[in-house]
Amino acid sequence: MSETTPNALPRAPWQARVLTLYPEMFPGPLGFALAGRALNEGLWSLEAFDIRRFARDRHGSVDDAPFGGGPGMVMRADVVADAIDTLRLPAPAPLVYLSARGRMLTQARARELAAGPGVTLICGRFEGVDQRVIEAREVEEISIGDYVLSGGEIAALALLDACVRLLPGVIGRAESLTEESHEAGLLEYPHYTRPQTFEGRAVPEVLLSGNHERIRLWRRTEAERTTRERRADLWSNYAATRASRA
Repeated sequence: MSETTPNALPRAPWQARVLTLYPEMFPGPLGFALAGRALNEGLWSLEAFDIRRFARDRHGSVDDAPFGGGPGMVMRADVVADAIDTLRLPAPAPLVYLSARGRMLTQARARELAAGPGVTLICGRFEGVDQRVIEAREVEEISIGDYVLSGGEIAALALLDACVRLLPGVIGRAESLTEESHEAGLLEYPHYTRPQTFEGRAVPEVLLSGNHERIRLWRRTEAERTTRERRADLWSNYAATRASRA
């Protein structure tokens, strides 16, 4: 049995804890394919906890009417705070609330989260969580897009999937991660496989040439064209970064 040097100590499994009113929604799709295999192999762990455990009455109430009036209900600060204080992962694992008001989840932020020890996620329901607990517990708010969901669970699944696939050992070929959309500030180039001709549409000739440099340049050109046409915001950032390096 070989000795293990301090520099070769294995990384502890990445941990995820989810605070939710619907723990039965987890692992859900994360129990399948790459994420599910990695979960079974112990490359990461997932625990989902019911916030309703911390309700203050026998009815299991976790929400109340908003001060100032208005539609809907708001999740109570005291109930959510008790759940956080009891169940969150210890620092430096961040505490994240999935919120339509949050900063947009980016590939860069997913990489940062995946590089850490794990994350604790709060899934809101109704009109959301009382602002005071967000401030008091220094919760980071993250959104997965400019639209509104019924609750934070689907957003939590998306965030976890984005992180888990970046963990060492989850994807067999690590280089697969370097040419994806958003990795270099661009959307990914198009892909082709057999058959060589499909409904009169042929595979681009360059991809059959065997010339790796021509293929690399074509893929970069296609990535730039796609980004320019579909995501003006990404293209603007990419062009500015490229100009600053010129």
